[in-house]
Amino acid sequence: MAFALVVFLLGTKTYRFSIKGDEKSPFVRIGQVFVEAAKNWRATPPTIVIEEEVGGTLTHQGSQQFSFLNKALLGRAGSKKDGNVCSIREVEEAKAVLRLVPIWATCLVYAIVFAQSSTFFTKQGVTMDRSIVGFEIPAASLQSFIGFSVVLFIPIYDRIFVPLARAITRKPSGITMLQRIGTGMFLSIISMIVAAIVERKRLETAREYGLVDMPEATIPMSVWWLVPQYALFGVADVFTMVGLQEFFYDQVPNELRSVGLSLYLSIFGVGSLLSSALVSIIEKATSGDGHDSWFADNLNRAHLDYFYWLLAGLSAVELVAFLYFTKSYIYNRVSTI
Repeated sequence: MAFALVVFLLGTKTYRFSIKGDEKSPFVRIGQVFVEAAKNWRATPPTIVIEEEVGGTLTHQGSQQFSFLNKALLGRAGSKKDGNVCSIREVEEAKAVLRLVPIWATCLVYAIVFAQSSTFFTKQGVTMDRSIVGFEIPAASLQSFIGFSVVLFIPIYDRIFVPLARAITRKPSGITMLQRIGTGMFLSIISMIVAAIVERKRLETAREYGLVDMPEATIPMSVWWLVPQYALFGVADVFTMVGLQEFFYDQVPNELRSVGLSLYLSIFGVGSLLSSALVSIIEKATSGDGHDSWFADNLNRAHLDYFYWLLAGLSAVELVAFLYFTKSYIYNRVSTI
């Protein structure tokens, strides 16, 4: 890391810097639009919006969506506050970011599901038979199957799936970015269903061999049972994670590319926090009165299968909400979708 830092610092002199003078940062510009729109919330819509729409600068659909932000243009319609006037470009930037919020919110459950691959999946693997060809593999190494499935499926997606989809939809990309994201969400539901079934089988095996109260004992069930749910996660990543990155990068103005990528990354950061919160709530709700919680330290008395079924249900609701919002979404770059 120290060597990499030195190379990075030496290379900074060769970078190309974009000098924009006194131009405000994207966060300041977007924030100012919301502030000005809030200040003018009682005012009538600015005439400049109508003029620009008639002139072709704004589409009628674009000007009507989130029309309350158009009031940030009131200064251009006769207000004397020259210092805080928002341009049409700034208002459109704010709308572009706000337009992404429903898509962002409906992807949080996918991030919650994704968080389980490095937590409870590993905890399951610890209790199972991990001996392969005379040695025992670490339970955490099972996460490598996600990477393997990604590497194996990408050529299939690029060389087989896309050409077939292109022949049906007549679109260069085969399917749209939003359809790609939705497909990955559907696969995440399947992965949770598979995980719940495998966990139920693991609990039944523990009861069959009398190992329920022996949490340190190895259950005579091969760890290979967990591979399908890891592999499904990898295939879902090819659709959803790549689709999200492309979508949030593409659907913002050029000056807001970094904001778009930060929104994409924040899905998994916030999703991990929500996963922890959900686990804490369920832990408190299912423990007490002498009952073991769904996440008991003795995994043979826990009910991770219930948790996986719950996540599958939440993912189904998420997918329905996602499909609803995609119908009303206005693309910024229709030609690239």
